[in-house]
Amino acid sequence: MKKTSTSPLKDPPLRNPGQSLDAKIDDLQLDMLQPFLVATMLVALSAMEWLRSYRNDPPHPILFSLLAIGGIAYAVIRTRRYLVRLRSLKLGRDGEKAVGQYLERLREGGARVLHDIVGKDFNVDHVVISPKGIYVIETKTWSKPVRGEANITYDGQHVRANGQKHERDPIKQAMAQAHWLRDLLKESTGKAFQVRPVIVFPGWYVDSAATSTAKAKGVWLLNPKALPDFIDAERPVIAADAVNLASYHLSRYIRAGS
Repeated sequence: MKKTSTSPLKDPPLRNPGQSLDAKIDDLQLDMLQPFLVATMLVALSAMEWLRSYRNDPPHPILFSLLAIGGIAYAVIRTRRYLVRLRSLKLGRDGEKAVGQYLERLREGGARVLHDIVGKDFNVDHVVISPKGIYVIETKTWSKPVRGEANITYDGQHVRANGQKHERDPIKQAMAQAHWLRDLLKESTGKAFQVRPVIVFPGWYVDSAATSTAKAKGVWLLNPKALPDFIDAERPVIAADAVNLASYHLSRYIRAGS
């Protein structure tokens, strides 16, 4: 059939904060239905067998009841695992959206703010391209105690939340993302841009000593509320045309992968 109309949009829209996690949440919620469907089917079969027994048909109610019990147990176990994963995904998504809102004020100073840039087997939560530099921002929305302190520390080796070290090193992760973006922009623009890795911890107090120690290694560790002020305090290092160039090429990369 011959097309008589087309979309008025030349390019797909840019991505929103937490878009990758939104997609994972949607997929997980669909997966959560599977064990309940299995359990419901087995319960229905069991009920049918009991009905046949009352009609003096050759029944097998015990067998089907055992299958139904097994199906219910399967549904409960799988659902509990899904709920743990779902809470984690929603926590991460909400953290990315909150950080994205803090970054919006940087647009007033000529910054370009991009979200959820997908690489190979990873994604960069946020990128800020401004006259004050280029920043990759990794959001760590870690659960914190209901009461008491919630402190992030860094001794030059490990980032710790209330003294507990997480399995994945966020410093290495953020630095790898910054290296990836440098290479991407170099390849697409032909220019070498410096990219600063930033890690933010929504809701946590980041110890000033941790911020200083990390800064000496070229990484910022911050509460997201402080990030706009840190960027504003930097001296201009990128001309306006270079900001436009870098943001244009990164936008094209994002749209090409959408």
